[in-house]
Amino acid sequence: MITIYDIANATGVSAPTVSKALNGTGHLSEKTREFILKKAHEMGYEPNSAARSLATKRTYLIGVIYDDPGMQRGFSHPVFSVVLNKFKENVEAAGYDIIFLSCHTKMSYRAHAAFRSVEGIAIINAESRFSEELEDLGKVGIPCISTNAVIPGICTIISDNKKAGYKAAEYLVSMGHKKIGFLGAPNDSFFYASKERQEGFFQYLSEHNIPIDKDFCEDCEDWNVKAGQKGFEKLYNRHPDMTAVFAVSDLLALGILDYVHEHKIKIPDDLSIVGFDDDYISEYTNPRLTTFRQDSESIANLAADLLLQHVVGVPVPNKMIHIPCEFMERDSVQRR
Repeated sequence: MITIYDIANATGVSAPTVSKALNGTGHLSEKTREFILKKAHEMGYEPNSAARSLATKRTYLIGVIYDDPGMQRGFSHPVFSVVLNKFKENVEAAGYDIIFLSCHTKMSYRAHAAFRSVEGIAIINAESRFSEELEDLGKVGIPCISTNAVIPGICTIISDNKKAGYKAAEYLVSMGHKKIGFLGAPNDSFFYASKERQEGFFQYLSEHNIPIDKDFCEDCEDWNVKAGQKGFEKLYNRHPDMTAVFAVSDLLALGILDYVHEHKIKIPDDLSIVGFDDDYISEYTNPRLTTFRQDSESIANLAADLLLQHVVGVPVPNKMIHIPCEFMERDSVQRR
């Protein structure tokens, strides 16, 4: 195995100088650094992460919590898969590796993080049934960042759900709709994106003196297509006269499309639909789904930046940071 001493002999510089070049530290000229790095590459040098950890007492490991119990999409999740990939690119470019943390064994998130000696944790998406475990992470002092769960003591970067809900109501009303349904999803103390989207939706109606009838609202049992189909069936049975519906995720909207197809309801002639997430399939439905696109890359970039700052001791804000969504107007809404 090639060592820094072999590279030192080959380049005629000292071993500490080689170390500085390989680790990007010290005051070396670019010419010297490039010369050493080129020689190391030619010699087939591979860094020894174990030795590096012993020398620096750092692991350069970032723990990632990623679960998807609701949508059941795993690594094909329309939002969080992009967040995960972009986050991974950012931290690896900074010299860190990621490792997934699990709470499905007897070991807690906190214990798993300690066992793997991670320097920080990114909570990309998580299960609400582990809320106590997540809250525990916010109390122990390990640098954490979240991109979905709103956890006390942990900075959360999240889409501006309330403004998107406001825009959905504004758009449907501007298209002449008066009887508008709202198809929501489960909420709890840490995960309340659906609630925020509903709050924004109701805020627009209230500000424009449009009566709010909560009988036009239905919360689905989950975030997937089947739940959307069942939830919409309940809503439609109560209000077959509604002309539009805002669904808080595209998968719920796809459930609506399944239901209306079975019952010969025409979209958008009989019913207009607005979704949320801009799932990859949304542009290929018939008609193409009007929806909101979350800025997953901006969420990931900011999450990586803040977490890496936190790891090296730079304080991060203990609050929610909202990232705007983009409205994607397509063909599933018709003017009345």
